[in-house]
Amino acid sequence: MAFPYIRTMGTDVDAFLGQLARHLRPQVKKLAGLLLQRLNGEFPELWENADVEALTLEETAQHVTALLDLLEARPGASASEAPPAALDIGRLYARRGIPVSRLLRTYRLGHLSLLEELQTEAARLTSDWHMIHLASMRLVALGFDYVDHSSEEVVAAYQEERDQLLQRRLALTDRASKLIGTTLDITRTAEELTEVCTEEFADLVTVDLFDSALDEPGRGSPDALTQRRVAQRSVLDGCPESSLRVGESHAYPDDSEPVRALSTGRSVLHHIAGGEMPTWVAPSVSHGRVLRDLGLHSILLVPLHARGDTLGLVQFVRHRTSVPFDDDDLLLAQEIVSRAAVSIDNARRYTHERSTALTLQRTLLPRHTVKQSAVETASRYLPAGSRAGVGGDWYDVIPLSGARVALVVGDVVGRGLHAAATMGRLRTAVRAFADIDLMPDELLTHLDDVVIRMQREESPAEGETSATCLYAIYDPVSRRCSLASAGHIPPTVVTPAASGETARVAGLPEVPVGPPLGLGGLPFETSEFELPENALLVLHTDGLIAGRTRDVDLGLATLHGVLTSAPDSLEEICDRLLAALLPGRPADDVALLVARTHALDPNHVATMDLPSDPAAVSGARRFASDVLAAWGLEDLSFTTELVVSELVTNAIRYGKSPIQLRLILQSTLTCEVSDASSTAPHLRRARIYDEGGRGLLLVAQCAERWGTRHGREGKVIWAEQALPANSPSTAEVT
Repeated sequence: MAFPYIRTMGTDVDAFLGQLARHLRPQVKKLAGLLLQRLNGEFPELWENADVEALTLEETAQHVTALLDLLEARPGASASEAPPAALDIGRLYARRGIPVSRLLRTYRLGHLSLLEELQTEAARLTSDWHMIHLASMRLVALGFDYVDHSSEEVVAAYQEERDQLLQRRLALTDRASKLIGTTLDITRTAEELTEVCTEEFADLVTVDLFDSALDEPGRGSPDALTQRRVAQRSVLDGCPESSLRVGESHAYPDDSEPVRALSTGRSVLHHIAGGEMPTWVAPSVSHGRVLRDLGLHSILLVPLHARGDTLGLVQFVRHRTSVPFDDDDLLLAQEIVSRAAVSIDNARRYTHERSTALTLQRTLLPRHTVKQSAVETASRYLPAGSRAGVGGDWYDVIPLSGARVALVVGDVVGRGLHAAATMGRLRTAVRAFADIDLMPDELLTHLDDVVIRMQREESPAEGETSATCLYAIYDPVSRRCSLASAGHIPPTVVTPAASGETARVAGLPEVPVGPPLGLGGLPFETSEFELPENALLVLHTDGLIAGRTRDVDLGLATLHGVLTSAPDSLEEICDRLLAALLPGRPADDVALLVARTHALDPNHVATMDLPSDPAAVSGARRFASDVLAAWGLEDLSFTTELVVSELVTNAIRYGKSPIQLRLILQSTLTCEVSDASSTAPHLRRARIYDEGGRGLLLVAQCAERWGTRHGREGKVIWAEQALPANSPSTAEVT
């Protein structure tokens, strides 16, 4: 419709534009809708959801209003500030990762379309083409000035939001590097991933791992589609988005996006269009309804890769956060997941190695101590609770000849399978050396040689092998304890309470501590001291008394304090020591061995000094026969007399005075003949016409075990025989 009166009034261009603005102001929403329709095909992101569409319509209406305000303003007025909705749209583009060039293009096309609408409406207001021309020129000038000014502000808002977004992503990456992988526990590491990423990045995070990845450090094959939900976390209580619970196993459909992501190793960015939920997202109709009500709109699927293995899949979901995931979010998720994958792989490898080392350690440690009469024992082994892993601590109880027993405790430097295997080799070596009845210092000298040979055999990457060891021998006949230490803390000795008192006395004996095993060339020294009957010997590794926050002296004081008022039960003593010294998980391996000494009844020991004269052999046989008769063991007289005869004859013929015969009755019958010679006897095959050479062969045939032990001043040849089934027990012998 034309208005002829405008031409007759001679209105100038500014007045005409003001009249045009007033005429169009009631049509602002209509104009905004027309402009958006013209942009519909080129900018689909403006209509992604109802919220974005409403904000875009509001922004366009504010732009139209701002330009109309300019037309009504006085001549020369500068362009006004960009509308608030325009700044919000700029920030929205930044959050969604839409390039700023597309944002500026919407400005150019939108304002060009608005100018075209204004020109069309101006032609309806007047037929004066000169006025229309002048108005068009003024509209172009005002429009471009407005576009330049407002676009600068919008770009500034876009860049500010983009910078803040980058800072938040960097902060998230930094937080993930610090908070994910703080432990060597697979489940905890997965939980840390979900906790970090649900703070600002996603509304739901789930972590699924292949069962094969959880069981062993071999390759988690995508062919085995079964996965286990290890961790999940939501911004909503109860995690309603997930139909699975932690610990449940499941498998995705063969043609689903998760399976393709796992099989190809490529991450997937998936947008939910129109509320249509794929079956791998919502396996049931009811669950799909829940997800639609929540407004789930985008998902990231990121495989867990580490060292060439596929471990599982991590899902990131958004529903409460209106901004969908974009490509930058996908890259960020991949970076965080890749770091978490390494931590999870480290955790599973550590768990597997720790389990293997612990199994090896427990297998190598004595499960049941051999029954013997010298000591009563109780023991404990606790693996380290820290990420350092299982160490090489061990203990052992080894029966020796002559009713004696060896008590051993040791600690291999290092952690893991190597330390456990080294511990097994050293324990085997100690048992082999104990079998030939070496003195404690001599045994440690030979064990030191073993460690040095192990060092030469191992590669530098395995580290230098070293260990500490304490070897003690207790003799219930003499009640003397002889021991030597290779870098190991001496045992605690607890003597029984004095008459009329209840408290025991605990302390460390005067024992010289030698160098650790593996140094070579340095001597060890054997110490001897007497122990009263029912005394306690407490052997342990340093993990029992030392810690990060506890001094060794304080640990020893606590240990002695517990032992002075300890109960009679050795098992309860072990429990009290662990409760007092290790209330939590130990930082280092702990081996504990508690032994209560017994004294052999003098009536169970018979000795006879012999001259170096062959005529003394018959007297030795009569002595043995009389002793066995007193012990009610007449059934063993024949074999015992034969063994005694051969051992005494061998000592008289090849040994040196003084010569002594000793019979010991405990769980077995032991015959011992000692002399001052260090010459070791040995079995040999006698020829037909040889007059000698058959004595030790006869002894070996008659006895269950026989052997030789060397001392500082000679040797002892001994032979053990099993007691008859119908013989009286040692407690009944008088």
